[in-house]
Amino acid sequence: MQKKSLHLFLKKVKRSFLIWKTLFLLILFLWLDNIFIKLISLNINKKEAIQKSRAKWFTKELIKLGSAFIKIGQLLSARPDLIPKTWISELAMLQDEVPQFSFIEVEKIIKNELKDKYLQIQYIDPSPIGSASLAQVHKANLKNGKVVVFKVQRPNLKNLFIIDLSIMQQIAFLMQKNKNWSRGRNWVEIAKECRKVLLKELDFNSEAQYAARFRQQFLDDENIEIPEVIWDLSTEKVLCLSYLEGTKISNIKELKIQNINLKKIAEVGAISYLKQLVNFGFFHADPHPGNLAVSKSGKLIFYDFGMMGNISNSLQKRIGSMVKSAAIRDASSLVKQLQDAGLISKGIDIGPVRRLVRLMLKEALTPPFSPNIMEKLSGDLYELVYETPFQLPVDLIFVMRALSTFEGVGRILDPEFNLVSVTKPYLISLMSSNNQSPNDLINQLGRQVGEIGSKAVGIPKRIDDSLERLEQGDLQLQIRMGESDRQFKRMFTAQKSLGHSILIGSLSITSALLVSNSKSNIAILPLIFALPIGIDWINCQLSMRKGSRLERLKK
Repeated sequence: MQKKSLHLFLKKVKRSFLIWKTLFLLILFLWLDNIFIKLISLNINKKEAIQKSRAKWFTKELIKLGSAFIKIGQLLSARPDLIPKTWISELAMLQDEVPQFSFIEVEKIIKNELKDKYLQIQYIDPSPIGSASLAQVHKANLKNGKVVVFKVQRPNLKNLFIIDLSIMQQIAFLMQKNKNWSRGRNWVEIAKECRKVLLKELDFNSEAQYAARFRQQFLDDENIEIPEVIWDLSTEKVLCLSYLEGTKISNIKELKIQNINLKKIAEVGAISYLKQLVNFGFFHADPHPGNLAVSKSGKLIFYDFGMMGNISNSLQKRIGSMVKSAAIRDASSLVKQLQDAGLISKGIDIGPVRRLVRLMLKEALTPPFSPNIMEKLSGDLYELVYETPFQLPVDLIFVMRALSTFEGVGRILDPEFNLVSVTKPYLISLMSSNNQSPNDLINQLGRQVGEIGSKAVGIPKRIDDSLERLEQGDLQLQIRMGESDRQFKRMFTAQKSLGHSILIGSLSITSALLVSNSKSNIAILPLIFALPIGIDWINCQLSMRKGSRLERLKK
């Protein structure tokens, strides 16, 4: 017993060291990168190249740390409110690059989980179909003639997850204590949510329920095929599904040999996603090429139901209203919808938000449609979310990511694939998803036109009133009040930076004088005092740089 406890303690110590080492190196590298970028005055492309390089390093480190941190990286790739766009693109490509575990362990886990039901199995293929961070998949034959697959959880994975997630919560607590890192973010709550999601993903009973629900949605769809859950042979650590043979969707050469209509498959997938979002509110959140295949009969097959998204009825209705505003390219109305939904923090300058939304609507809805419109829109959205007080629900972010991922899959199948064009007929369904008939929609659009007309009649008078207010100084005062806070902060930061520069210069001169007067033993003291001042000076410079960037965005 003591040996086991000691082993567990040493394991925790080792994991803690590895995780904290990675975190320390990350902070150090980011600090050095910021100093380098500031000193050299690099253009935006070179800055992004440095950030991308650092994101690649971080991705590799997450893979080294193992299963829990691979999953954390995948979750972070869906949080543009937490990390910049350049990091999102790298983490989104994070794959489960982990070695397979032995077939002896596979058999042991299946036997322990199934007990007497193990006798229903005739044969299990020792070679895995796939090996990921959480589990390994093996093809098998049952004695009743069914061909199935077993998804078997890695041994002792839950214990490792609990250790890793407890350390992650400690890190989140420290990050929350730092005012710069915690501004606009609750890292403790994010860590708790992350823990909840990951521990739930370890319970294959949940995945079995997801798979069954997803299959039920497409039972009547002749173009979609979903594996069936074999409930008798499924537990918390073992998931048994019917085996559906198919060619991976990225294997274009083999699909062409099978005379598969690639354009049709791309359209089927796009329409299925609109159905998932509009009709069901329950969608596959990870449609990368590894999770999609095509049967010999030309049906699209979905695999792996560990990461699913859910849209509430209320959010579905809001999305419908948002699409209505988008359809008539009313950026102001769309921004108001976002504010009413609580997606934009109140009391902020929405001018930059409104301008970016207007630009996004123009790019998305003006023919000829861009072949990678979702990728562009999600990129713009990610930048907006990270740079401004924008608060998107996690599920809505997953929607954007899923659509963007599938758009890439669609282009693999058909280089001319365009998500907007394919799904255009289904936008009416989305616009009327809050139980409105087409007549109601037409009437509503009519009312909106009437409102626009009535407002247009009053425009000359409103212009005249505005000019009068401007002449009297009222309008000018209003604008100044809106900007005063930001101006004061910029002035304070600039003065603080200037003061730090004088202090650093004075301390450096003091140190030099002490050295010249043969008092080198105490000459180090002024430099020690100068170090924290220098770090704060760098922070001031970075803060002013960020403020300038946001100002350019507003213009």
